[in-house]
Amino acid sequence: MASSNDAEHGLTGLSKYFNSVTERGRANVALSSIGGMIALGLYFYLKPKSKKTDEK
Repeated sequence: MASSNDAEHGLTGLSKYFNSVTERGRANVALSSIGGMIALGLYFYLKPKSKKTDEK
């Protein structure tokens, strides 16, 4: 099996950090997915509530 250094040799750009070849790449994908879900949850939790008035 190739070492992670051999697998990283052909990767460029963002695929160097977010890939399915290396353990570190898979960990980065998982962490960014979890971080994105947390950020989205915090956005909806902390966003200002709409003020609906019922004037007639």
